[in-house]
Amino acid sequence: MTRIALTREVSDNIGRCELTHIARQPIDVALARAQHATYEDALRELGCRVERVAGTPDSPDSVFIEDTAVVLPDLAVITRPGAPSRRAEASAVSEALRPYRQLQTIEAPGTLDGGDVLTIGHTLFIGETARSNLHGIEQMKRLLAPEGYTVIGVPVTGCLHLKSAVTRISDEMLLIQPVWVDASAFPGLDVLEVDPTEPYAANALRIGDRVLYPTAFPRTARRIEARGIEVRTVDVSQLAKAEGAVTCCSLVFDA
Repeated sequence: MTRIALTREVSDNIGRCELTHIARQPIDVALARAQHATYEDALRELGCRVERVAGTPDSPDSVFIEDTAVVLPDLAVITRPGAPSRRAEASAVSEALRPYRQLQTIEAPGTLDGGDVLTIGHTLFIGETARSNLHGIEQMKRLLAPEGYTVIGVPVTGCLHLKSAVTRISDEMLLIQPVWVDASAFPGLDVLEVDPTEPYAANALRIGDRVLYPTAFPRTARRIEARGIEVRTVDVSQLAKAEGAVTCCSLVFDA
């Protein structure tokens, strides 16, 4: 079995990215690309075969490939991103996934960002956010019910995506920012709260039994390590200025 990580290059125009919850700051494109390359190297170190999808200058946010698809073991759902400027991104990702998965598609008026989807076994928790509407969540229910999946909507406040507020860091444990999402939405799982001085620290990318994690949150990283989980850190400071994080920049799946 091969573990694939689809990534997408940083656009020349990433400085024109969509922003919702943070103020716009200048982004050093060259540094963003260097950080993204280091991120891809870390994916390889963690056992992934990196396959990069070509970007386009017309899609400033295209590096955040996670939002364009939800990849499950038996199929992939091509999303319809909530920001209209991002909807053209999905076609190239669809073609990249076609050799690996049967494809389904979210249709208008539904919207769905992959960053709002937290998959735990055969349950998909989907954030009810400005990017993923109830039409999109209902479509996911209809598409996935025949495959044995349960879809649950989760209220989210104060952040862009569900996975800005909660990610999975082991089989039994979630990393969570309790200000943005209620831990009671995830019964039966242990919860590790971020350090209160690091409010944006809940986004971690689990690959196997290790976690890829931003260097910006050392206090929360120590909390994760204290639970016996190995942490591999990467600097994604420029991508964070575009409201991105470590899960956003790849689609990781087994082929």
